[in-house]
Amino acid sequence: MRKRTLSFWEIWNMSFGFLGIQFGFALQNANTSRIFETLGASVEEIPILWIAAPVTGLVVQPIIGYFSDRTWTKLGRRRPYFLIGAILSSIALFIMPNSPTLWVAAGTLWIMDASINISMEPFRAFVGDNLPDRQRTLGFAMQSFFIGVGAVVGSLLPYMFTNWFGISNTAPEGIIPDSVKWSFYVGGIVFLLAVLWTVIKSKEYSPEELAAFEKEKMKDKPARVEVVDKSKNIRNQFIAGVVMTLIGAIISFLIYKNGLTKELYILFVGLIIAGILFIVVSTLRKKQVRNGFTIIITDMLNMPPAMKQLAWVQFFSWFALFSMWIYTTPAVTGHVFGTNDTTSELYNDAADWVTVMFTVYNGVAAAVAFLLPVLARRTSNKVTHLLALTVGGLGLISVYFLGDKVGLLLAMVGVGVAWASILSIPYAMLSGALPSAKMGYYMGVFNFFIVIPQIVAATILGFLVKELFNGEPIYALIVGGCSMILSGLLTLRVQTNKRINIDEQS
Repeated sequence: MRKRTLSFWEIWNMSFGFLGIQFGFALQNANTSRIFETLGASVEEIPILWIAAPVTGLVVQPIIGYFSDRTWTKLGRRRPYFLIGAILSSIALFIMPNSPTLWVAAGTLWIMDASINISMEPFRAFVGDNLPDRQRTLGFAMQSFFIGVGAVVGSLLPYMFTNWFGISNTAPEGIIPDSVKWSFYVGGIVFLLAVLWTVIKSKEYSPEELAAFEKEKMKDKPARVEVVDKSKNIRNQFIAGVVMTLIGAIISFLIYKNGLTKELYILFVGLIIAGILFIVVSTLRKKQVRNGFTIIITDMLNMPPAMKQLAWVQFFSWFALFSMWIYTTPAVTGHVFGTNDTTSELYNDAADWVTVMFTVYNGVAAAVAFLLPVLARRTSNKVTHLLALTVGGLGLISVYFLGDKVGLLLAMVGVGVAWASILSIPYAMLSGALPSAKMGYYMGVFNFFIVIPQIVAATILGFLVKELFNGEPIYALIVGGCSMILSGLLTLRVQTNKRINIDEQS
């Protein structure tokens, strides 16, 4: 029994919801720093205010993936999560630009990012569930296309409302401009309607059909399976937990002893918590305890080799992206346009131009989404990803040397090529290595390597900008560009010829 080949329009319908998801994501990325600054945040405070979003994703995604693997309703397996996440995200998008204080905005960002993750995580598994191996690259490319299109319009909305419809992009101190407010309102509506389209127009295979597909697949490729030794796995889990706890505790003590910035505690206290969880679960497993908690924590150790190697690729590419999302507005307004006065027309014009820059890189991503699979067939996924990330890294670095609006847009062309590849190639490389029964869970765990670099960026970049870069955020973009190029080089070491079969614990 094999999965049927889907038509172009069937793949279109199952991916259409990403148009709405990216509307919300683009508005969040392009405008959150602006909202924080308007409500009184300093440049050094912005990264830590962003930290709630990735921390929420770190917790939410594997849990949503785990339960979506085990869900079956009248709406199917993944679609209930699409819908719930869309409703919550739309509400948050209406609230965000009306935040009366900085901390209300930070809390709303937390809720909004968690809700977007509820919708977004199952979409990755949706491709793995519904498409045969030969169509998965096209499926992820289709998602990249909608991500690009949604982000183009979403990022451009404040500029459009100001320059096309005459809605003000300035406001008194501490007030979000009307152009930003209306952008978020439109984004909330589009998010919900686009996801509803996918929920209504798409179908899913039943758990029994997916199990039959997996059985047939394993019959064709038995050599790709490795069996996990349970006792050794428990011992490794305990050792890993002890090591993580000790490292987190030692570095946290050094941070305290040397009076370093408190934001660094987030990263290493988080490491302590993860280590303790590993120790607790290894102890429970020795006592033959088996439940959702032990499975979720244990399967992190049993990742396929390709997933472990792609983790480093994801880490450095998303570290670069997060540095761009946090610091492009203050870098462009301060370094290129020479102003930090959030009430001035020059600052708000420059901030609007950042939304245009983000529009360009997302537009380029949409334009090249279907070209990357063609290049990959002529070379390989590895070479394609290396080339795309190198071009993107050079684009970020070039912002330092640019002094005009047109040059800034050209820099974003390279970022757009990298963005298209980041959204598709790693998932195409990974999906064939994942067991269908755990597709949602492992796609959620794969999000760790998107979220962890965001946490690292949010805790470290503020420290670097303040202590090493003399408060100049432009240097954070240079660090991001170098990180993206390194990510491309690490792609060359990824091997996708093995898959791990989880032990009886899971």
